[in-house]
Amino acid sequence: MTDVALPAYQDLPIVEGGARSGWRIFGPDDSLGLLNLITPEKAKSAAKAVVTGDTFPLDLPSDFLDPPLFSRGAPRRTTIEVRPGAALDDVHDNFFPQAASQWDALGHIAFQPGVFYNGASASEIVNGVRNTIDHVARKGVVTRGVLLDVSATVAERGGAGSSVALTASDLERARRAAGVEIQQGDALLIHTGFLRWYANQDAALRRRMSRRDLLTAPGLAHDEAMAEYLWDAHIAAVIADNPGLEVWPPDERPEAWPFGFLHQIILGQFGLPIGELWWLSELADACREDGRYDFMLVSAPMNAPGGIGSPANALAIR
Repeated sequence: MTDVALPAYQDLPIVEGGARSGWRIFGPDDSLGLLNLITPEKAKSAAKAVVTGDTFPLDLPSDFLDPPLFSRGAPRRTTIEVRPGAALDDVHDNFFPQAASQWDALGHIAFQPGVFYNGASASEIVNGVRNTIDHVARKGVVTRGVLLDVSATVAERGGAGSSVALTASDLERARRAAGVEIQQGDALLIHTGFLRWYANQDAALRRRMSRRDLLTAPGLAHDEAMAEYLWDAHIAAVIADNPGLEVWPPDERPEAWPFGFLHQIILGQFGLPIGELWWLSELADACREDGRYDFMLVSAPMNAPGGIGSPANALAIR
């Protein structure tokens, strides 16, 4: 398999605002970003990571987060008797695709107001022309996944309900401990232990955490070293089991720009798709048990024209 020749982080151009940019590497009209690294050869090679055939569904139940985080709406499902006693349908409404295990499309967060990945405008995204989830759905995601288990580090530094910032050094230490190499076009999955912790919390704490301004959670540190680590890994996607991939809350002070909220770099400049709130605990347990931290990852995002996000619809096959 021939890798795409990607520049190192330090060789990326610096744009106005102080960030390094991966725009136009895959062409001026690209809406897939680093998912372009998942070639047919890469998908085929991912099968080499399948040893036992054990399959791990990575989606939460749709009502697991109760109430949903970031004040998103709770889904409603109604069973309809189309012909009483003979045929049933159901209808889903108040459906927020990013209220459970999710993908963020590249149009989810701008680098600066009105300026999204690869120079797309807000109107192009709103009108479903560029950077929307249907571009990802038409491609599909089949690649090698690598899991980094940082849950012990999170526990040592305050626990999964706290704002524990995980550094690039923490990720690299977890990678070395796992004895795994990250290869170009891999999906990087980061297990913080947040969802397993959340499952044991009472209703009052869950209500508090559903508010953006009151939520605290572990995640990636808000600094340039993290941006450099992610880019230089040459991964196709980055995924975690926490609410926002990065440590929450973000640092939205003007003096923290542009790294105080990494979404604007990861999505807006790198074109690196983000997965959040994926259920990784059983997968992490299995990796820990036999020492194998790579697997085949398969995901079929929802083909919703113009959509900004999608349920993960993901499986890890070991």
